Amino acid sequence: MWYAPRHFIHLSPSFRYSLRLPCIEKFGIEKETHVVIYDTHGVFSSPRALFMFRTFGHQRSSILDGGLPAWLAGGFPVESGALSPITVTKYATPKLQVEALRSYEQIVANSTADASDLILDARSYGRYSGLDPEPRPGLSSGHIPNSLSLPFNLFLRQIMSPDGTTYTVFLSPKDIRKVLEQTVGLERADSIIHGALPVTTSCGSGMTAGILWLGLKLLGVERISLYDESWTGYAMRPMSQIEKSS
Repeated sequence: MWYAPRHFIHLSPSFRYSLRLPCIEKFGIEKETHVVIYDTHGVFSSPRALFMFRTFGHQRSSILDGGLPAWLAGGFPVESGALSPITVTKYATPKLQVEALRSYEQIVANSTADASDLILDARSYGRYSGLDPEPRPGLSSGHIPNSLSLPFNLFLRQIMSPDGTTYTVFLSPKDIRKVLEQTVGLERADSIIHGALPVTTSCGSGMTAGILWLGLKLLGVERISLYDESWTGYAMRPMSQIEKSS
């Protein structure tokens, strides 16, 4: 298994992956390795890490739904201390699947009345609408024109652990579809699922957009991409058009 950190540095995807390639080799991962990713919140950062593996062609990859808390709640064993010796591998330089990512220029071109992609914003509705501030000082809240609000937590449900703490897991595909239909309407939801309407997911910094990405993947959605720099990269540019709800 591979532990997913909460924060990814904001670099171009190819450079970011080149930095992590030695780390992947250090953990003995090969092209044939089935990588299982988990985090400490249940479902939070692991979908983004999975997105990175899949975007660079490592299809044998999954997340542990519920993460470490679910593992502990199930009474499964855990280890502590130093890792056992691992044989360093040689991982062939992967090829970026460019269609899985959207750039700022593509997002701007798409933010018109005749947009080709439907942008789904994973931030809270308060931040999307501009009613609540962004957590990053000096950054305006609001949203990209022609985007829709779909807070990432709507794809998740909370589970109570035996010790009284809570963690998150994905809803069933049936319930995820209901959320999607409530957000975009029955017709557009059907178009998304059957590939007639491409989708781009976005959030604050590219992390929780991964939750929407994976939730839609659970529905069989294929024409889906992620805006890597998300709202932080968009709103920090003075020329960006920012809409706010009244």
